[in-house]
Formats: sequence, structure tokens, C-alpha cells
Amino acid sequence: MGPMFDKRFLALWIAAAALAGCNNSDHTIGGSNEDQANKAAPVALPPMILASMSYRCKDNSTVFIDWFNDSKTANVKPTRDGTPTTLTVAEPGQPYTFDGYSLSGPAAAHAIKLTRPGKGEQDCHA
Repeated sequence: MGPMFDKRFLALWIAAAALAGCNNSDHTIGGSNEDQANKAAPVALPPMILASMSYRCKDNSTVFIDWFNDSKTANVKPTRDGTPTTLTVAEPGQPYTFDGYSLSGPAAAHAIKLTRPGKGEQDCHA
């Protein structure tokens, strides 16, 4: 039983000690991933376009408005593919406003009042 037995015994002892140090429990810091997902705040999805309408205004100009389903947001565009200006309202029923723009009328209405910078208030019809 000489030196060969001692080397095998030593190798077996080292392997057993290494395995004894392993812990198969969850190593996630701060709880399981499921717990973290349940604690997360609910995600609010962005509003969807309710209607896209074109309007002819009193000065014979046209404007394109995307009305959103949250009843608090409308995009005003000078052309169909133009850059939108986003108007918002704090409470439904109030005018949508932003930076010199004001838009009055219920969402997707066929008649609105629109104020744009440099144009004053105008009646516009779909």
C-alpha cells in the first residue's frame, strides 16, 4: 500500500472537499428574477393613433392631425408627411397646446379651431 495509495487517497479527499464547498442554491442577488419582475412598476404603453384627418382652414391652408386614443395628445403636421408638432392637454375637454399652437375640438372632430404661430385662430373643417 505504499505511495500510490496515499496519492489516490489525497486526490479523492481534495475532490470531496471541493464538492462539499459547492452550494446548488439560487445565486441571484436580491431574490429570484420572478420576485424582481413582480415588484417592477407596470409599463404604460404609448397611446395609439385613433384617427388621422386632414382639415381645410379658413385661409385655404391644409393641416393634418393625428388624434391619439388617450384623448390627451394630437400631432399637427403642415403636410401629410411633415414633421409633427405634438400638442397635449392636461384634462380632456381643454384645448391642446404647445409653443404657440392651440387646438380646440373633440378628438377626430370634423370642425376644429386651430391657432398656429403667425396665423391666428382659424376655423378648420375635415
